[in-house]
Amino acid sequence: MAQTGTIYLVGAGPGDPDLLTIRAARLIERARVIVHDGLVDPAILAIAREDSELICVAKRRSHHTMPQSDISDLLVRLARSGEDVVRLKGGDPFVFGRGGEEAEVARAAGVPVEIVPGISAANGAAAAAQIPLTHRDASSIVSFVAGQCKGLKDQDWAGLAGKGRTLVIYMGVKTAPQIAEKLMEEGLAPDMPVAVIENGTRPEMRVLRGLLAGLPDLVERESVVSPALIVIGEVTARDAATLAKQAQEAAR
Repeated sequence: MAQTGTIYLVGAGPGDPDLLTIRAARLIERARVIVHDGLVDPAILAIAREDSELICVAKRRSHHTMPQSDISDLLVRLARSGEDVVRLKGGDPFVFGRGGEEAEVARAAGVPVEIVPGISAANGAAAAAQIPLTHRDASSIVSFVAGQCKGLKDQDWAGLAGKGRTLVIYMGVKTAPQIAEKLMEEGLAPDMPVAVIENGTRPEMRVLRGLLAGLPDLVERESVVSPALIVIGEVTARDAATLAKQAQEAAR
């Protein structure tokens, strides 16, 4: 009977291969089986050995190639066959990566599991855009939320954004209108500065800036696509005059 392999839940970081941890790079280089998300950059997958089996379990809005329960079962099945399995996730596996769920299933099945953290999408993209998530003069609190969860409208985001705070929204491109409406209904000023970071840390990265009230129009006008983060807070502002001018030009 084959000895049970180990499942490695590995953070691939925000996209740039140079931002992989040394531990992550070594595991990818030697792995015989890699189960990866769709947002893992091809340049990272290129590090894998030529005979490595690459299994894509990409998730897209309204289209899942494999349900989460099946992904967890696949990892356990591969490990029980004697293979060490690298489960490669964009960003960090424990920040909106469902790594916690997969680790729980592995442990329940008696399969060894190791967590290899990665630079989160928020940290990596904000750094690449030179947007500090905290700043002594602008923000001492940062919060992460998911923008496409079920029951978005009913979630309580009160106090997550505003003066002295930074709110980072993952997976919020498609729900930008609902997000802007929700935050303003909960008391956030329409002229709160925002930034949208598309393809953070990658060569094609774009950083788009505006105001909260204009967030839906900004996303639509610029045809923003995933992966993209929305950052809301004073840390995103260059200066109030520039932002006001941009808002006036967009309204014409």
